[in-house]
Amino acid sequence: MACRISELVIDCHDAEALARFWCEVLDHVVLDRQEDGIEIGPREGFGGAQPTIILSPTEEPKQGKLRLHLDVNATDRDQDAELDRLLALGARRVDVGQSGEEPWYVLADPEGHEFCLLKARIDPL
Repeated sequence: MACRISELVIDCHDAEALARFWCEVLDHVVLDRQEDGIEIGPREGFGGAQPTIILSPTEEPKQGKLRLHLDVNATDRDQDAELDRLLALGARRVDVGQSGEEPWYVLADPEGHEFCLLKARIDPL
């Protein structure tokens, strides 16, 4: 027996805005809206090959670099074209101590949660 990651929970101030951002980035849809958060995920819903993401509202500020972050890969374009798309959606480049020689870009979503855009293009699910 083993476990699977079924959901990722991201604390945020504006769950609606962050849901829009991550739905665009990942081609996800809103699956559920509750008082304690918004769940987004693939169109087939919870329990599929990908975990869903719950955007959980909080008043607490983000403090420092996250100890866990998401990595994303483009599925239909090269890394530089995907970088342009993510920046246009509201991501921004951040410096967390990288050398500049890495084959990935370190970005932050509109609320400052770090994530990396990796170089390899992967097949969509």
